[in-house]
Amino acid sequence: MLFKEYLLQNWPLLLVLVAFIISLFLTVFSDKKTVKYMVFLIASIFALSIVVFIEFAIKAKPEYKMLRLVMMAIRYSATPFIIAEVIYINIKKLKSFIFIPALLLLILDIVSIFTGIVFRVDDAGQFSRGPLGVTPFVMVGLYSAILIYLLIERSNKSVMEIVPIVFLGLSLGSGLVLPFILKESYSSIFCLTIAIALFSYNEFTIHELTKKDALTGLLNRQAYYADVSRDPKKISAIISLDMNGLKAINDNIGHKAGDEALVSLSLCFIRAVKYHQHGYRVGGDEFVIVCRKSSEDDVQMLVERIKKLVRETKYSCSIGYSMNKDGNKTVTEMLKESDEMMYKDKERYYLEIGKDRRKI
Repeated sequence: MLFKEYLLQNWPLLLVLVAFIISLFLTVFSDKKTVKYMVFLIASIFALSIVVFIEFAIKAKPEYKMLRLVMMAIRYSATPFIIAEVIYINIKKLKSFIFIPALLLLILDIVSIFTGIVFRVDDAGQFSRGPLGVTPFVMVGLYSAILIYLLIERSNKSVMEIVPIVFLGLSLGSGLVLPFILKESYSSIFCLTIAIALFSYNEFTIHELTKKDALTGLLNRQAYYADVSRDPKKISAIISLDMNGLKAINDNIGHKAGDEALVSLSLCFIRAVKYHQHGYRVGGDEFVIVCRKSSEDDVQMLVERIKKLVRETKYSCSIGYSMNKDGNKTVTEMLKESDEMMYKDKERYYLEIGKDRRKI
């Protein structure tokens, strides 16, 4: 009977979770580690749906008061942990300290089982919030804001990337507002909301990966050609960037170290660009940034941001740019000019270190 009731309440959720798993194993873009984390995330949502079902199934049974309190502690703690896991999966090299606030909330919710500081249930089965009753919801809002910020910071700042990120953050963050509007009815859409938000974002990510360089996260050569073909006269500047010393790193340390160097530099470019400035990896160690609606001051500030960020790494790159002030230059002409400036910068670099760039 309970199994039938669970299916009736959660059948849409189960369909979404199964579709999510199928999608994960069919895509060729996700690495095994990411797939493993995502499967764990899906399992967590499934387990949470069971917890929520049990909690409300025993609501009218005072003899199960303690079990209900335990279920409530799990439910109130779950969403921040889920969002923290989404952040951890999507932001490479992020340390596990992102889970600390969620862990503190879990401890607080466990304490509340015995003290009622966050939530309480009286002997008649009536629920009420304690002095810190809004803490779980504030935590959901905080984590959602962090998720949006970190994903946008590491995106290519295009509208097509930002809109799904905001959708994901607001969908998960709905747990900050909807429980107060829908009251207990929110429990029936709680897990489904999380599952749909994550599944939708994952599908978008898979689609976007066809436009991205798998190693660096920058847009790829195909995306570059497609983007510069749209309204080329509205391109205000092109910036050419080329890593210095990649051949020496590959020859002396290994290609894995070379890949790490490219990833480090690319992260600098991603962090430096603003809106209407998009970065592309167009070759092995060759990069281009296309700027629209950018003045020369904007471009120079972008170059300075890149130089500052690159100086914080152990690598270096050469930079050149070309402006299109009157809108009459073609993309080919701008790229040629920016490449010429970049190669002059590269020559200066190798003269300063006293080496022949052809050997490096």
